[in-house]
Amino acid sequence: MVKGDGLLKYSFPPPHPFNSARAVRFWEELVRQDLGEVMVEPELADEEALELFHKKSHVDSVREASSLGRGYLDEGDTPAFKGVFEAAEFAVGSTLACVEKTLGGEVDHGFNPVGGLHHARRDASAGFCVFNDIGVAIELLRSRGIKRVLYVDIDVHHGDGVFYPYEFDSGVFIFDVHESGRFLYPGTGSEGETGGGPAEGTKVNIPLLPGEGDETIKEILPRLEEFAARARPEFVILQCGADSLAGDPIGGLKFSEKFHSSVARALHNVADKACNGRLVALGGGGYSPDNCARAWTSVVKELVGSQDN
Repeated sequence: MVKGDGLLKYSFPPPHPFNSARAVRFWEELVRQDLGEVMVEPELADEEALELFHKKSHVDSVREASSLGRGYLDEGDTPAFKGVFEAAEFAVGSTLACVEKTLGGEVDHGFNPVGGLHHARRDASAGFCVFNDIGVAIELLRSRGIKRVLYVDIDVHHGDGVFYPYEFDSGVFIFDVHESGRFLYPGTGSEGETGGGPAEGTKVNIPLLPGEGDETIKEILPRLEEFAARARPEFVILQCGADSLAGDPIGGLKFSEKFHSSVARALHNVADKACNGRLVALGGGGYSPDNCARAWTSVVKELVGSQDN
């Protein structure tokens, strides 16, 4: 579990909904439920790590915008502020720390509440996401000899910044549940997109209609379990965005934290059977701090518990 002031730097100026209150409320809930025993400090990613996934031109442009501290890093969702470069380095570096510690056997699982920045593209920021820690993590795993990665995304938004860079990659298995792009940013992730070329069948998109929620779990979980078994992953990454919960001010889905708990339990079992428990979870979106606390704590409880929970 990553906890520390470094992660709080990734917080856009008011009234932006992506702010440090989300992580603070989550950490408070962990303490309340006595789940905060193993904590590690945030770490900075260096530019060499960022460039595993991102183009150097993008890294340079964020650094420049960070020094100026004004304007936007995209079309208007992701503001630049002084220090945004360092803040984004902490978000990415903390995910990489979780990956490295899991790969090295120091821990079975890791959780970075400010990770899961799944909209950033190789050459641009997008949708509150300055850099894409997931893409960087996948490239790091590749450099460590990992050939099969299972990425599961239950954020209300489609993880376009991960899906399309790996759409034709047969070693990255993606299972993405989200509100339909007909109704919500980024407008992508149709059911017919299942991977291209040699990667056909290695991707699953499950777009849901606004208002859908827990009643779909009994249909989603068997599909996830079958897909994960077929993937035979060497490493599992879960982006568990809390904006798919009812009451989120941006999303339109109506899940409870039961969804996050169920998915985490299923992936915990998959990781234990397929890859020595190697699983890293990332907070992703979620713009009600109380929802973030409920959803993410439910994931942590499944990861620290036994397979029989």
